[in-house]
Amino acid sequence: MQTVLSKLNSTKVELKITADSHELFMAKKAAIKELSKDLKIPGFRPGAAPENLAEKHLNPNTLAQETLELAVNTLYGNAIINEQLRVVNNPQIDVGKYVPFESLEFSATVNVVGEVKLGKYQGLNIESRTSSIGTGEVNTVIDRLRRQLATKEEVHRAIKPNDEAVIDFNGIDSQTKEVIDGASGKDYPLIIGSNTFIPGFEDNLIGVKPEAELSFDLKFPLDYQVSFLRGKSVNFTVKVKNVNELKLPPLDDNLAMLVGPFKTLGELKTDIKRELRKNNEQQALATLQNKLVDQILAGSTVDIPDALIDEETSRIEQETRSNATYRGQTWSEYLKYEGLSEKEFAEQAKTQALLHLKTGLILGAIASKEGVSVSEDELTQYVTQLKTQYKADEQMQTELNKPANLNDLRNRLMVEKTLDRLVLLNQAKPKAD
Repeated sequence: MQTVLSKLNSTKVELKITADSHELFMAKKAAIKELSKDLKIPGFRPGAAPENLAEKHLNPNTLAQETLELAVNTLYGNAIINEQLRVVNNPQIDVGKYVPFESLEFSATVNVVGEVKLGKYQGLNIESRTSSIGTGEVNTVIDRLRRQLATKEEVHRAIKPNDEAVIDFNGIDSQTKEVIDGASGKDYPLIIGSNTFIPGFEDNLIGVKPEAELSFDLKFPLDYQVSFLRGKSVNFTVKVKNVNELKLPPLDDNLAMLVGPFKTLGELKTDIKRELRKNNEQQALATLQNKLVDQILAGSTVDIPDALIDEETSRIEQETRSNATYRGQTWSEYLKYEGLSEKEFAEQAKTQALLHLKTGLILGAIASKEGVSVSEDELTQYVTQLKTQYKADEQMQTELNKPANLNDLRNRLMVEKTLDRLVLLNQAKPKAD
């Protein structure tokens, strides 16, 4: 086989392929074997007749066409491997010359991922910082645990800080008077001082007695997680149904034994501090990895075909729609919740798709250059850990055995190992503030 590669542009190539006689001979043998599987020849079981006899019983035109298709597929596949191309769709095949079983020339035009040009990815010297864990952070966790273990006693008095108020509430737009989705609830147990609701909401309930109703206006924070509510002025109507005084368990060794396998309050605090430090280090590592990737992406380039970007954009949209349906939202409700138009969502999805593809390709190039790989033992161990984690979820157990999902898990492991390698290459270690 002879192959001539021509770059039509940064993401499209043309392969001109010429077959030799041996390749056509092998393609013909494969075609005879394929076509004779169900061929009925007296004295022979289907597919068991000798090749020369089977050929005599085949339609010559059918055999020539099958040989052509097998030869083109095989030679194209070999050319892709030999030229180390990353194709993203099916090729456009143009047969220039074909003399059955003797000669074949054809061209294949296909979209490919362009060359990855890596920028600097070593010695970036990005520091990772972790904040120290003090008594205040530990006490905050202790206070939360005490609230969770608290007993409740209904009281017939005005609400005080640290009480639990069971309320019905409803929010409407202060200007349009339209009901705000997600700003209402019934029999909601709100602990005053927990800062569960937006600033000012809980403060308005202090001093209010059971069975009382009140109304007040509040503005949602500008950084509120629901984008269409950011900065919006909302009128809340609240009915206090009852008030519970929380009886917190004493701050002693008995509290530690209630929480878990601890004998003393000191042991509990030590464990909390250890977990907080562990979480802190994990967050610092994630922040470091993100900074490294951002800097590497900024200095690296790769040309990505529009077809691949469109495919990834479509996948993101389908996944987003499925997640919205799972949460009980219609598509229009989701867009409203996010404060997006169809066009804005499409633009965001395309940007996300491009970033996702570029990140994957560049990390893949680094993994290849650094010899990072995932062994079968590593994949098996990873899957076993996930199965143990989700041992009560039968559907998850089934999903973890599917080949497509196993490939996704392999890719996830590859990314994790590549990020770990990047941290080592840049010699970045967590530092306490």
